[in-house]
Amino acid sequence: MKFIRENISAISSVLSILTAILMALSVYMVFSYAPLERVMGWPQKIFYFHVPIAIACYIGFFVTFAGSIGYLWTKNIAWDRFAVAGAEVGIVFATLMLLTGMIWGKPIWGAYWTWDPRLTTSFILWLIFVGYLILRTRVDDEIMRAKYAAVMGIVGYADVPLVHWSVKLWSRGIHPVLEKTSRDSGMHPDMFTAFQVCLVSILLLFMLIFIQRVRYEFLKAEVDHLKSAHS
Repeated sequence: MKFIRENISAISSVLSILTAILMALSVYMVFSYAPLERVMGWPQKIFYFHVPIAIACYIGFFVTFAGSIGYLWTKNIAWDRFAVAGAEVGIVFATLMLLTGMIWGKPIWGAYWTWDPRLTTSFILWLIFVGYLILRTRVDDEIMRAKYAAVMGIVGYADVPLVHWSVKLWSRGIHPVLEKTSRDSGMHPDMFTAFQVCLVSILLLFMLIFIQRVRYEFLKAEVDHLKSAHS
């Protein structure tokens, strides 16, 4: 951890370069390398970004979940900083997940939104963690804020597995399901390769944003400490 904090600028620079390269490669792979899907055609191309964004969203909220448990277990405020960073980055990707899903859904389903089980549970997940961030703004005391937020972060994360399994729990859902391998999903191997490149690029983007958000949180804490020491 000390090594990371001392070399955060260099790590961020390397991540920025890798992310930019892989993002450019992703665009090429999606629009020039992967074949056109027979049924959905061009609208299906958003799938390559929509699914990795959803995975990044899950990771962000898992960080909040883990950070919340870590804070309640150790009472170390650093865990709370990781938790709020995970929630904020998770909200960004959750918003992108909903928007890309709506853009994809319009030409396929004929509507931007349906109350499909996965869409509904995803929207509820977004509301929960927006509420988590609003809660943090309503409590001034740092310790109480961390405690209340930790409880909400743990309880709110329960919706993540519900989102993931909603397509199997409710048979009336129309949301497509992605299996683990190209063979299981019926996906063309070139499509699966493009998907993997997009997944890596989105996860690198998540790491880059998350690292910067955590860095900001610790710097903010140091500034607040200096202000209180000189007041």
